[in-house]
Amino acid sequence: MTPHVEPDPQAGAAVKAADRAHVFHSWSAQGLIDPLAVAGAEGSYFWDYDGNRYLDFTSGLVYTNIGYQHPRVVAAIQEQAAKLTTFAPAFAIDVRSEAARLIAERTPGDLDKIFFTNGGAEAVENAVRMARLHTGRHKVLSAFRSYHGATSTAINLTGDPRRWASDTGSAGVVRFWAPFLYRSPFYATTEEQECERALAHLEDTIAFEGPATIAAIILETVPGTAGIMTPPPGYLAGVREICDRYGIVFVLDEVMAGFGRTGKWFAAEHFDVVPDLLTFAKGVNSGYVPLGGVAISAEIAATFDKRPYPGGLTYSGHPLACAAAVATIQVMEDEKVVEHAAHIGETVLGPGLRELAERHPSVGEVRGLGVFWALDLVKNKETREPLVPYNAAGEANAPMAAFGAAAKKHGLWPFINMNRTHAVPACNVSEAEVKEGLAALDAALGVADEHTA
Repeated sequence: MTPHVEPDPQAGAAVKAADRAHVFHSWSAQGLIDPLAVAGAEGSYFWDYDGNRYLDFTSGLVYTNIGYQHPRVVAAIQEQAAKLTTFAPAFAIDVRSEAARLIAERTPGDLDKIFFTNGGAEAVENAVRMARLHTGRHKVLSAFRSYHGATSTAINLTGDPRRWASDTGSAGVVRFWAPFLYRSPFYATTEEQECERALAHLEDTIAFEGPATIAAIILETVPGTAGIMTPPPGYLAGVREICDRYGIVFVLDEVMAGFGRTGKWFAAEHFDVVPDLLTFAKGVNSGYVPLGGVAISAEIAATFDKRPYPGGLTYSGHPLACAAAVATIQVMEDEKVVEHAAHIGETVLGPGLRELAERHPSVGEVRGLGVFWALDLVKNKETREPLVPYNAAGEANAPMAAFGAAAKKHGLWPFINMNRTHAVPACNVSEAEVKEGLAALDAALGVADEHTA
């Protein structure tokens, strides 16, 4: 694939100048950033105004699950805009109902009611509100090494450093350690030990906090930005049992892991677990129009049969977003995108990443499912010391910055967080594109290797 526009550096400079004059970017010191001016995108690629093309191994922000500009989804948005561009959420709208039906058909268990939001953070906000109202309790347990969004409650639930500046410490949030064998907080040496000790730690946390005070436990089914740590066998089932025993609502956050990313419609299917509430966004419509939501169990939905639910959003179930969701789900079914993601992960991406790990001293561990993978980069494979310190910035982060620059030089746009790079291409990425990405990673990891001991 080649760029669909002729190189036009002057136009790119104008776009960047307008951005720098007026756009306030998230998670950034405004005077220290230099955003790339993007001219276009299609499939697994995007390109700039200078004619440089990049293979996107980030899927936007892990949401373009069917790639950029899929013609069927673009057409569905156009057709919906011509029919009914927008309408208030209190009305029954055909495309909204159809989107809810298609989502409910694919969620596990009896999660058959769908509350629509504008994105993942609002989905988490409303899931927690539902759990608190359903139980009459206030505390919510969440894991370190997690990300649940940047709105008020969601950022307090988040376990990574992005919460620090906004953490009020008064939101009823209690954190615990979820399992992560490679950097085990429990000194475990096997998955069985890690699972057993993590569940015991969670039980102790609940006991000391008071089970009757806890409304919910929220977990990313497979944590995303925090490191793509697939839970050991039995862990999520154990959390489910603990929740049932204490009357605690079990919330699974599938904002990033859902809609094919792990090679299943929802990652919960890998572990044969059904939560009480499931949050989603991103891949539900490949991010073409903002959309998220909460899939709700029959028991929790019944709480609000006669009692009004005190929450809502102006754009809940926006027709354009729902049209994009309907088309995306249909595309994923017709083109067998979920099955393809599983196949690519098992036969090309996973084996290719593990082969890189064997040859590069900077790769400490490879982990993942489907098209959802992380490479844990280290200074030393024996000690597992991270390539850069936790939450490193500036000169301390130089090794990862050099790695990222090398990847881009070789035509790959990498997903980098702390000492990791994530391989999260579109779910319909081709075998040839994966091999292209692996070759670029191979070259970039050579730069990371220079910083190993």
